[in-house]
This record gives sequence, C-alpha cells and structure tokens, in this order.
Amino acid sequence: MSLSSALSIAQSALLSTSRQTNVVTRNVADASNPDYSRRIAQVVSNAPGARMVVVQRAVDQQLFRQNLSALSAWSGQSILSSGLDRLQLAVNGVDNAGSASTAIGKLHNALQLYATTPSNPNVGATVIDASRQAVRSLNSGSEAIQAFRADIDSQIATSVGEFNQLLAQFESVNKAIVAGTRTGTDVSDALDKRDALLKKIAEHVPVTTHLRADNDMVITTTGGVTMFETVARPVSFTPSPAYAPGMAGATVYIDNVPVSGSTGEASGKLAGLLQLRDGASVTMQAQLDEIARGLIGAFAETAPPLPDAAGLFTWSGAPGVPGTLVNGLAGQISINAAFDPDQGGNVNLLRDGGANGAAYVANTGGTASFADRLIALGDRLDQPMTFHPAAGITAAASVTAYSANAIGWLENARQQATTSADTKEALAARTAEALSNATGVNIDMEMSLMLDLEHTYQASARLLSTVDEMLKTLLNAV
Repeated sequence: MSLSSALSIAQSALLSTSRQTNVVTRNVADASNPDYSRRIAQVVSNAPGARMVVVQRAVDQQLFRQNLSALSAWSGQSILSSGLDRLQLAVNGVDNAGSASTAIGKLHNALQLYATTPSNPNVGATVIDASRQAVRSLNSGSEAIQAFRADIDSQIATSVGEFNQLLAQFESVNKAIVAGTRTGTDVSDALDKRDALLKKIAEHVPVTTHLRADNDMVITTTGGVTMFETVARPVSFTPSPAYAPGMAGATVYIDNVPVSGSTGEASGKLAGLLQLRDGASVTMQAQLDEIARGLIGAFAETAPPLPDAAGLFTWSGAPGVPGTLVNGLAGQISINAAFDPDQGGNVNLLRDGGANGAAYVANTGGTASFADRLIALGDRLDQPMTFHPAAGITAAASVTAYSANAIGWLENARQQATTSADTKEALAARTAEALSNATGVNIDMEMSLMLDLEHTYQASARLLSTVDEMLKTLLNAV
C-alpha cells in the first residue's frame, strides 16, 4: 500500500467517524423527546479505500399504527369518562343529593306522614315543600343538561378548529418531505414532525395512513373518509350557542362527509364529544322527562269516566295528563297553584281532591280525617307504569323505582367509560413504550457506541500520525 493510499484511508476514516459521532451526539441530545426517532449512521464503501456515512431513521410502521389506534381510543374514552362525571355532578349533585330520586323519596315519606294525620295542614305543607324540591330537581336537572350540551358543542367547535390547524401543518410538512426526498435531502427531522402531527390528529379522530412515492402520505379515517391527500380536506362544523330539549346538534363534516359519534366505545375526541352531546345527555333528558310524566300521572285527579286531570303537579298541557314522552317536560313541570299555599292555594285539596271541579272531589263527606286519597297517591308512586324506550330504561317500573334506575343507568355508563378509559390508557402507554424501544434512543447503547467511535478515531489518528512520520522520513531522506 502506498503512503498516499494509507493517508486517504486514514482521512476517510476520520471523516466517517466524525459524522457518526455527530449522529450519536444528536441522538443523545434528543433522547427525552418522545417524537424523535433514533438516527442510525451506516458506513458504506463507495470506492476502494473510500467510505461514506448514510444516515437512516429508525422506523416501525406496524407499532406506530398500533400506537395511533391506541391514542384515538384513549382520547375518546377519556373524554367520555370525564364528561359523564361532569354530567352526573351537574344533574344529581354530590352523592346524588340533588337527584330526582332523592327528592321523590322524601316526597313519598312526607305523603305517608300526612296520611297518618290528614287533619293537620302543617303536615300537608311538608308534602308541598317536598313536591317543590322534586320540581326543582327536575327543572334544574333539565337546565343543567342543556347547559352541558351547549358546553360540549363549544368543545366540538374548538376541536374542529384545532383539527383544521393540524391538517394545515401536516400539509406543509408533507410538502417539505416530498420535496426533500426528490432532491435527496435528509428529511428525518420533517418525518419526526409529521409523525408527531399524526399522533395529535389521531387524538381527534382514528386515522389510517397510506404511503406513496417520495414519502408522500395520505390520511383517511378508519371509515375511509379522506382527511389529507396532497392538500388538507376541510373539517366543518356550525356550533349552536344554546340548546333546548329535543334539539338536534349540528353535524361535523370531514370533506363534506358527516362524522358519526356512534355508540359504545368512542374512538377519538370528536366521537367522544358527539356521544356526550347527542347520546348520554339526550338519554338523561328523556329519563327526567319520563320521571316528570310519572309524577304528573301519579298525582293526577281521577273521576271515571272523565279523563284524568293534572293534580299536584302540572305542566304546559294541563289539565290533560301526558300519555307519552314529552321533550322538555322535566323543565315544564311545576306545582299546581291550587294546592300551593304560597300561591294562594289550599293544601287540603291534596287530601280531598277537586282542584279540577266538583266531579273530582274524593272526600265527598268533607271529613278532616279522610286519608284514602293520600294513601292512594302513595300507592301510585309504587305502581309500575310503562316508560318510553327512548329513555334507555325499558323495564316497567314505578316512578320511585324508575328514578332510582335512572341513577343506576348513569352510574353504570360512568363505570364502563372509566374502566374502558383506564384500559385504553394502559394500551396507549404500552404501545408507546414498545415504539420507543424500537425507534427511540437508548442512552446506554449510544454511550457504548460513542466509546467504540472514540477507539476508531484513535486508531485512525494513529494511522494518520504514522503516515505523517513516514512522509517526513521520506522527505528528509530525499
């Protein structure tokens, strides 16, 4: 081997070692960045004695796709879980103290007490007070649900805005990747950024990716709706400032295709929000409406063959009694002024009947000890009735039992959502860990590689020093 060849080999080795060292240093510097993929410096011989360093980016597409799916599921379920917790507190209060079930239980007890002393109007007044509490729980619960829906609607609008921004950023980064790939420029940093954007997009909707020539990427939802292909597709939504019972929420569109919240487990933030706005909260409103209908029917005045007429509890359709689900009835129900002393009414009508005319009087003898009607009202609260299936509780039950079942329905939904959120969080953490192990930076490995490069550098430096001494000797001899 000639001295010039040896010198060339030593210089090439030093240059490649320097490039490898730079790559290892970069890996160590970004070891704590979860969106950074490890760079791998590969030494390639392109001519006798000449070497070059090719930098590759560690990837595992299968693990990455699994992580995206897990992130979507966790995001959707965590939104659903936290939303149901908020809804429960807003409607039923701490430990269900403000629930309709609690208020109806107190009303039932007050009614039984009044039946033991029907001649005492002060005891009758406690029934009216308990009735007011039942009305307040239904009115405030209905109001809280609509306020909750309006708030969720606002969150959907915010999510859609963030979604559009992420797609715009993705378009910019994807263009840079395609252009860099075509010109042979290192696009590793841009690929890291694109993967980070994909994770954020997956938090809003579940995604499927397709790679094309020049590292160009197409993004669709798991249902096949295109979100990005060369350019970002628009995501549109028209928020509503306020909600009323029975009002349908606006639809989210991706590239003019509607996004459904579906049922069951929510995948993606948008699906979770849509389920809260159009699913759980709507069902809860229907349950409150059915409880209100049950109360109106249980306390109605009867005088066959005349139709039943609204008694202690009334509504906008009085004196008729609602025979099926009425949207917003929980917000309409009120105390009949004829029974309420605070409104100039007579509490004895609860005992005697007759608020709707003489034909409905039950205590025809006018005796102060008459308790038959009070006992019958208490029995009606415990008599099974048929409720509308849209309220999510199909089994026939009494008003008392149904109001308790409504709490159970929500608690069950909360438990399922929380359990699923915990499971999805664990899956997201596991897939992220597996992806990090496959493509992330291991400090111990990098430091070991740095020591190897140091030894290589020392060997190349000694070779260069030896060649230098031999050249000096040769020149001196000449």
